[in-house]
Amino acid sequence: MLHPGLYEQVINNALNRELSEVPEARKSTAPIDTAEASKVLAQYLTEVVQKGFDNVQDNGGGIEAQIALANQIVSTIQTTTKEPDFAALGVDQRAEQLLALLRENDPRLATGKAAKDIERPETSLAQSSLFTGAIHEPQMYTELKKEIVSADHIDMLVSFIKWSGLRLLMDELRQFTQNGGELRIITTSYMGATDVKAIEELRQLPNTKIKVSYDTKRTRLHAKTYVFYRDTGFTTAYVGSSNLSNAAISSGLEWNVKVTRKDLPETIEKIAATFESYWNSSEFEYYDEGQRERLTRALKAEKYSETDHSGIYTLDILPYSYQQEILDRLDAERTVRGYNCNLVVAATGTGKTVISALDYKRFCRQYPGQPCRLLFVAHREEILKQSLYTFRAVLKDANFGELYVGSHRADSIDHLFVSIQTFNSQELAAKTAADFYDYIVVDEFHHAAAPTYQKLLEYYQPKILLGLTATPERMDGKSVLDYFGGRIAAEIRLPEAIDRKLLCPFQYFGVTDTADLSSLKWRTGGYDKNELSNLYTLSGMVAERRADLVVNSILKYVTNIDEVKGLGFCVSIAHAQFMARYFNTHGIPSMALTGDSPDEERNAAKQRLVSGELRFLFVVDIYNEGVDIPEVNTVLFLRPTESLTVFLQQLGRGLRLAENKDCLTVLDFIGQANKKYNFEEKFAALLSNTTRSVSRELKEGFVSAPKGCYIQLEKYAAKYVLDNISASYDRTSGLVARAATFTEDTGLPLTLGNFLDYYHLDPRAIYSKKICFSRLCVRAGAASDFAEPLEETMTKAFARFAVIDSRRWIRFLLGLLPKLDNTDFAALSPVEKRMLQMFYVTVWGKTAESWDDEEVLANLYTLSDSPVLLGELRALLQYQYDRIDFIDEPVDVGFDCPLDLHCTYTRDQLLVALDFLKPATVREGVKWLPEKQLDVFFVTLNKADKDYSPTTMYKDYSINENLFHWQSQSTTAENSATGQRYIHHREKGSRMLLFVREFKADARFGGAGAYTYLGTVNYVKHEGSRPMNITWRLDRPIPAKFLKKTNKLVVG
Repeated sequence: MLHPGLYEQVINNALNRELSEVPEARKSTAPIDTAEASKVLAQYLTEVVQKGFDNVQDNGGGIEAQIALANQIVSTIQTTTKEPDFAALGVDQRAEQLLALLRENDPRLATGKAAKDIERPETSLAQSSLFTGAIHEPQMYTELKKEIVSADHIDMLVSFIKWSGLRLLMDELRQFTQNGGELRIITTSYMGATDVKAIEELRQLPNTKIKVSYDTKRTRLHAKTYVFYRDTGFTTAYVGSSNLSNAAISSGLEWNVKVTRKDLPETIEKIAATFESYWNSSEFEYYDEGQRERLTRALKAEKYSETDHSGIYTLDILPYSYQQEILDRLDAERTVRGYNCNLVVAATGTGKTVISALDYKRFCRQYPGQPCRLLFVAHREEILKQSLYTFRAVLKDANFGELYVGSHRADSIDHLFVSIQTFNSQELAAKTAADFYDYIVVDEFHHAAAPTYQKLLEYYQPKILLGLTATPERMDGKSVLDYFGGRIAAEIRLPEAIDRKLLCPFQYFGVTDTADLSSLKWRTGGYDKNELSNLYTLSGMVAERRADLVVNSILKYVTNIDEVKGLGFCVSIAHAQFMARYFNTHGIPSMALTGDSPDEERNAAKQRLVSGELRFLFVVDIYNEGVDIPEVNTVLFLRPTESLTVFLQQLGRGLRLAENKDCLTVLDFIGQANKKYNFEEKFAALLSNTTRSVSRELKEGFVSAPKGCYIQLEKYAAKYVLDNISASYDRTSGLVARAATFTEDTGLPLTLGNFLDYYHLDPRAIYSKKICFSRLCVRAGAASDFAEPLEETMTKAFARFAVIDSRRWIRFLLGLLPKLDNTDFAALSPVEKRMLQMFYVTVWGKTAESWDDEEVLANLYTLSDSPVLLGELRALLQYQYDRIDFIDEPVDVGFDCPLDLHCTYTRDQLLVALDFLKPATVREGVKWLPEKQLDVFFVTLNKADKDYSPTTMYKDYSINENLFHWQSQSTTAENSATGQRYIHHREKGSRMLLFVREFKADARFGGAGAYTYLGTVNYVKHEGSRPMNITWRLDRPIPAKFLKKTNKLVVG
């Protein structure tokens, strides 16, 4: 009898009969994933086989009968696979288990002991179990003692180590390490709880390595794990809540799971891989004799939260991965595109100043021996003091820079931290040459549109101008992007900042709005503000009913109205005043603030909100200029926000960290919207690295929300959003409608680049619908009709061109395409021919045997005679070029190869670039090219079709930016010719090339996933055989933007 609910059950014959009587709507089935089939079927058979053995026993058969059945199964497998190795796997008739084996010269034999006398844990080495501290079960610390002495290699990962806990295990650890066992321990200075004595005692053990994280705000290590590796294959691990303290391992109410390799091999693999990743991370530092003083100081600082900056100028300040991504992008903006005026957008509190200091440090390295004069401009003294302190820390120079603000006077102006007021009053521009400063930073750049900044920005011509802001769009409608060629060089996305605990998490509730906006006038860029304001304030019952809904929603969703410190974003001054009046009459003390409110009033309002005298401030658009309230814990979106930037700025107002603030409550009132309103980009901006579409996320409950965050839409709000998205982007008709009124809506000419940029679309959002942009424009009535024979071929090819990001290849194609009918292809250089071959296989799906071949030339000349499609291809290539955010470089593979480091290629493109002209014949994940002496590895990180598959995820992954763990094919033995070539490739003169992709197919747009080229790798070590688990060292480190994809173990 089948019960309703969730299953993950292999369908057998009995189940199939039962399911055949169930209607389709009531059941959901899916094919077994080929990548996981062996695991799924083996798991199913375990149950069947166990029932079979029980049945044999119940019918009077002894152990001999069960062994006979086991051997029948093994025999069947051998017959089917024809692998002689399986014959040796039959169970011996004696029906025994091997429990222990001693080395030939084991010292215990000399004392008269035998293998049977070895101490072993009470709990099984083959079956997982749970420790809860219950009376009848073995004590955790007695089990750990026995695990220690019977292991070959031990890893421990704990937040802190107390001497009271360690001394219970110290004798066993000493015995273990003196006998040659290797011990690795990772811990932290978290809460100052570790005892220095415990770490020192461990340090003095032989074969012992310790790593410590002193940066607990960054590391957040809370895991407790003890892993006991055994060469016999019977590895065990304890994962749970016990740190290394007496209470935790002997008497506390702690839960710990014992995991065994025999039972849960994938879990052990993940534990091992994660530990290895931490061990190789720069966040954990080796502890040796010289570190004692530092550890003592760090523990004391944690315990008493001292603000002792004494050690700050000796520490290397390393960028977080998200900061490194921004530095890489800035580098690309300057090197790839030659833009030296760069704007970085990042929410307040995410370390913008550190980024500018690290970028300046890199600038100084590029110009050694030069003064590298720096001007850092801000509008408040406290920002300048903090910034100077940050620069000194990053540059490890306590004497760097001078303050010039308020009462501070500067002796030198070479490295000056100056307020804009002082800059103007001291007429600094008049006293210095236009090129005096090499590097200028303007903090809070959104002020730059003000008249006080004009002299500074118009006069100086630095090598680099760096603008920093949380709010690129100003209240007065002036954009600061004009200073930067309309471009934002890099931005920290909110989800990353929340995952990194730089901002507080949010709980977002989409409330069904009573106001219907679908028939409101839509002007350039959004709703008509006056119509919106009238609807929300002057429409009598409609406005009252909506205000009542807002009050009721607050009471429904917030924990305690008396603790609310809220901001409500309104469409107009009249709307803000109306809401404040309504709230006050309903007993919720509130106030309206506008851009015209004097500073005293704004500051007083801020104090009243923080003190709890007011519950809400109602403001128009952005509440930013000069007033920032970290304590805000509730945000109301009382109007649709058309600009994504404004929406994120407004949300960011509530995401500042503050004491006693767990999370931000967001109430967004979602009504029926105009078809042109863009819900998709708004939700996409709130999600962490997702590969799913927003529609799918919404249906599945927003599983990709950042850590600690929650997004929930009420029933009709969800329907309005889904209907809007499917009418806008999920259907071709929605894209046609957007193209038809594009110029009218945006004031921009309708070009591929403008269309993609304005709507934040990936080019594949168009091409996956089997339509090209030129045809889309024709259907929208925005372009003349055309008839070109290659339209179908090119439309398919455009989707493949939409992932390319190689500067060299794009530049070659942009140079070649205008003169296709006037090029002697046979006269091209070898590397140009390879790039042409890559192009040919991308468009026509096959390679060109010869550049004199009639069919090949006919294809190329037909393309040359297709002005519309050729124009679109060039526009797409230029668009791709303008989005490159990393710096590629050639890779030495022994010949002139057009593949560049960290660029992305399809399998066909990269194989023909390596002169292998039959790419369709390559089916497996490895290819040996003997004439080039190259081993090519095609690695798919997520082998299963679902996003998260523990069975296959920990076979191939990066351990850190320099090391990669790779599993060979299951048939590759370490002593085979292939295995030996992998191990000894340097001596044999062959090279290993690593290409990596996240998924087999693109989940959102369809089509096979393309590979990113990680360059050449070198053998470090391997474990096992058939398959071999090899660790490779990359010749060039993996950039930060790829690392979060290749290292599945990264947290946050």
